[in-house]
Amino acid sequence: MSQPKQSWLAKGIALLIVGLVIGAGVGVLAGPILVGGQVGAPTITGPITIGALLSLTGDLRSFGENERAGLELAQSDINAWLAAARPGVTVELAIEDTATQPDQALQKLQSLAAKGIKFAIGPLSSREVRNLKTYADQNNILIISQSSTAVDLAVGGDNVFRFIPDDRAQGPALARLMWDAGIRLYVPIWRGDTYGDGLKGATEDAFKKLGGEVDPGIRYNPDAKEFGTEVATLATKTQDAISARGAKAVAVHLIAFEEAVTILTDATKRDVLKQVRWYGSDGTAGSGALQTDPVSAEFSLTTKFLNTIFAPTASEIFSRVREHVKSQVGREPDTYTYTIYDILWVTTLAILNVGKYDPMAVKQVFPVVAERYYGASGRTVLNEAGDRVGGDYDIWALEKTDGAFEWKIVGTYIASTDKVSWKTGFEKYT
Repeated sequence: MSQPKQSWLAKGIALLIVGLVIGAGVGVLAGPILVGGQVGAPTITGPITIGALLSLTGDLRSFGENERAGLELAQSDINAWLAAARPGVTVELAIEDTATQPDQALQKLQSLAAKGIKFAIGPLSSREVRNLKTYADQNNILIISQSSTAVDLAVGGDNVFRFIPDDRAQGPALARLMWDAGIRLYVPIWRGDTYGDGLKGATEDAFKKLGGEVDPGIRYNPDAKEFGTEVATLATKTQDAISARGAKAVAVHLIAFEEAVTILTDATKRDVLKQVRWYGSDGTAGSGALQTDPVSAEFSLTTKFLNTIFAPTASEIFSRVREHVKSQVGREPDTYTYTIYDILWVTTLAILNVGKYDPMAVKQVFPVVAERYYGASGRTVLNEAGDRVGGDYDIWALEKTDGAFEWKIVGTYIASTDKVSWKTGFEKYT
């Protein structure tokens, strides 16, 4: 990871909240939580129930598996801390599967609301968040997403917080990555939703500022199950681009979720698509579906398929979450495993601060609590839109070791310098 290590023990479960001190393995509350000089009254008792809208099936299933493991670890850690800090108070999770579908996500949120649950962590995709936003705003429900990045959801004052920067930060990372590799013309193929449209636009704008050219590309239906027609069009466009610029100056930019397996499998049948570099995004970085599918994984090796995703900060609590989740799911956790761990902490601390289960009261203190927190993903400072302030992006690639595919972080895009730093041994991706 790109930033200096922080000590988990020095931060006491990685919290930078005034009034927290180090305990035996977890942070223990020595005094009241202070936010802006105000003391949170310890009046709340009993269980605090927080909803979680996870992609346990559907296009982001492997991400959902990672995040459930991270969320349940956070619950365990928080309850251990509460046993000493606020005896009698516990955090309970009401986990629902959205299947990565906007309509199902809304139904699940409505079901939680009918049970009196007014806080919901998730969902994973911007498409789902967009479908929940109006209902959440109208019914005084707080939504805190670990991974939504759509530019058009960066709205100040609404009931949506996001623990990740919007894609105006990721676009320049992808553009620089391609430009430095000698790419001067790329063909985008992207899922036609708020996430795909926003990232496609942000990447294109940044790439053109560098002097590059972008083909109009192919926008596909994210609910489709077959992509043969789209891949055929992609092959034609790629051949035209090669004829104009040469294969070394041409790339494909795929903005997808785990339907990427089907798209890459179709791409293996067209030789022209093996001649150019491929780039992805946070929708495919660390995908368990890609890792376990030998055909698409092998194609990823052939095309040096690189994927960007927001970089958490290395620390002892980061390492602890990483090792726990790896032991549960058998693969490298994605960034959103760490952000979801942090969301449960910050939400709990904010509820304790106001002393009542009141989402609109929590909304007022939430950004300040987040700013004073340091967790598994690092500092969680939010901007005026309630989204995380931008930072660096890790670069993920599938590598093959002893016949098995695994995700590796091969480099990092440093936002402050607009440069890519490659890890030793992975200079082949330049």
